[in-house]
Amino acid sequence: MNILNFLRRKIYIALIFLIVTAGFSAAQSDRTKVGNDAFSTQQGGYYNYGDKDKVNIEVNVWGYVRYPGKYLIPQGSTITDLISYSGGPLTDSKLEDIRLYRPKNDSMRISNDQLITLNYNDLVWEERVQMKNKLNTQLIPGDILILTGEPRYFSRDNVNLILAISSVLISLGILVISIVRK
Repeated sequence: MNILNFLRRKIYIALIFLIVTAGFSAAQSDRTKVGNDAFSTQQGGYYNYGDKDKVNIEVNVWGYVRYPGKYLIPQGSTITDLISYSGGPLTDSKLEDIRLYRPKNDSMRISNDQLITLNYNDLVWEERVQMKNKLNTQLIPGDILILTGEPRYFSRDNVNLILAISSVLISLGILVISIVRK
């Protein structure tokens, strides 16, 4: 009987160790994960949306879009088209602070670098379409569209952490009670 009790206690200790380490590793991974994985792991790339029957230009998309990178697109494409090509904005993007950087280009008669700030929410939430909407601005070669943003913290991140720790504590409590009763 002593050997059986000894083995039971060893198994209980091993189970406690596994539960605690699994709970803490799950709690840590939930705690450090903030925002969308797509932005942090997505590699930049070259995307060809060019039309063989039209003149094509190269532009860049940086920041909080699904597929950042360099794009070959038909001349005459707008900022809205480019956002669509790049998979759309991520959850963490600030749609009220989209930036279009237009570098100096003598052949296009642009004498200075330009930075144009755009607000996507104006297009979505305005009741009347305004003619001065900059999101329909046509892109020119070398333009860089930047969707700014920052990782957002959601309350579900707290809930995941609390549930992971609570499940470990409850499991430990049940294990201690079952050991003490025997």
